[in-house]
Amino acid sequence: MIDYIKGILTELNPTQAVVEVAGVGYAAAITLPTYSALVGKEAGEIKLYITEIIREDTHELYGFSERAERQLFELLMTVSGVGAATARMIMSAFSPEDLRMLIATGNTKAMAKVKGLGTKTAQRIIVDLKDKALKLDLGGDPTELPMAFEAEENGVRTEAVSALTMLGFSAQASGKAVEKILKAEPTLSVEAVIRKALTML
Repeated sequence: MIDYIKGILTELNPTQAVVEVAGVGYAAAITLPTYSALVGKEAGEIKLYITEIIREDTHELYGFSERAERQLFELLMTVSGVGAATARMIMSAFSPEDLRMLIATGNTKAMAKVKGLGTKTAQRIIVDLKDKALKLDLGGDPTELPMAFEAEENGVRTEAVSALTMLGFSAQASGKAVEKILKAEPTLSVEAVIRKALTML
C-alpha cells in the first residue's frame, strides 16, 4: 500500500496532479483544497498522501496535501452509497473545515446540494460520521487561498469548465454554469467558481 508520494510536481489541474518519482510519473486524482495547496509549486518537490483504490477493472490513486484531508476522504467512503468519486466531489464542494462543520451541525440541506448526493445520503453521512469527523485535526485556515491561485477571468473560465468536465458534467452545462457565475462575480478564483457550479449543475 502507498502511504505517500514525494517528488516533483510535473502537471497540475483542478482534478489531477502528476508527481514524478525516480523517473516514474504518478497521476493522482485530487480535490480542490489540495489543488489550492499545490498551485505555484509546479516543478518543485511536493508530498501527497495517497489513498489507493484497486479493483478488477481499475487502479486509482487519490492524493491529498494533508493527512487529515485524506482521513476525511476515507471516512466519507465508509458511508454506504458513497464511493471515491462522490467523496471527492463532496470534498471539492466544501473546504475540509466547512465539511466537518456541516457534519457536526447536521446541516443536511447544504450537503445535499452536491450533485447526485441526495438528502438520504447526506443524512447518512451526518449520522455515521458526526463523532468521527469532529476528532480530526484539520489545522490551518481552510478559507485562506494562496495569491497564486488568482487568475485572469478567461483562464478561470477555461480551467473551471475543464475541471467540471473531468468530474463528469457535460461541457455545455458546465460552460453555462461557469459563465453565469463569472458574470455575477468576475473576480472569483477557480476553486470558488467550481464550488458554486457544483451546487448548480
